[in-house]
Amino acid sequence: MEGHQLTVERLHIMAADSREVMNIRQASQYLGVSPDTLYKYVTEEKIPAFKLGNRWKFKKTILDQWMEQKSTMNMSGAKKKPKAAKAASAR
Repeated sequence: MEGHQLTVERLHIMAADSREVMNIRQASQYLGVSPDTLYKYVTEEKIPAFKLGNRWKFKKTILDQWMEQKSTMNMSGAKKKPKAAKAASAR
């Protein structure tokens, strides 16, 4: 039964991958975060989303662009020093 559960879960993720406009649950599966975490990111304006009626929606192409931008920002440029290292170097 466990193998069947994995297959069903994978089908749900594949369905989310193929949709251009996703709801919170679908987008959270696509991004690999919980719906609660995704909702928090949306309300903090950390991730691109829009409201359709009273429901948050996510465009897959916009999320893909956002992830690409975030991943290239993290890979390029200087790495940030931890706060403790900054404090020690300021002395």
